[in-house]
Amino acid sequence: MNDSSAQRPDALLLIANGCPHCPTVLQGLSDLVKSGQLGHLEVININVHPEIAQLHGVRGVPWLRIGPFQLTGLRSPAELAQWVQRVQSEEGMREYFNELLSAGDLAGVSTTLKRAPESIATLIQLLGDPDAELQIRLGVSAVLEDLEGSDALARQIDALGELGQHTDRRIRIDAAHALGLSHRPAARAYLDVLVKDADDEVREVATESLAGL
Repeated sequence: MNDSSAQRPDALLLIANGCPHCPTVLQGLSDLVKSGQLGHLEVININVHPEIAQLHGVRGVPWLRIGPFQLTGLRSPAELAQWVQRVQSEEGMREYFNELLSAGDLAGVSTTLKRAPESIATLIQLLGDPDAELQIRLGVSAVLEDLEGSDALARQIDALGELGQHTDRRIRIDAAHALGLSHRPAARAYLDVLVKDADDEVREVATESLAGL
């Protein structure tokens, strides 16, 4: 066994009797185990073990967890292989959050942050992407609002401070808002700069955030 084999992700699949898509996903995952791309696959029928569905808050099948990613519905073999690769990719979490936010699944993002608090750094990266769609930006802001005053958000103050220097005014506005949500004195130095910004709205949001500190 080589060293890389220990790094292969594991997967949990929940299925149910009569599910039309479950056999396709199960077969695709089984093939990934056979090829060594997945290290281990656990399959549970929630008709037999409904408590497992309740534990994970599952409302529909097939439901799949690969590494930190939770996926629902029909996924082709190619899609499954792509998600396995994303587990080991720096861009994987970004793609996952993009999919969740595009679907308006803020709860899914919040659940992921609870399992992997370090992934908040990926949200900050999305906030700093000038090409991100409006729905993505609004979703990130909403998730960060749920983290108001948290240690996880406080650890991103310097990263948010860097976004406060971005050339895109929208990003500076979002950064000013998020800095205020931190409720930490360390955010003040960055907000002191933003209250002098050339843009009226940036100054207004920064002023409100300073007042909140």
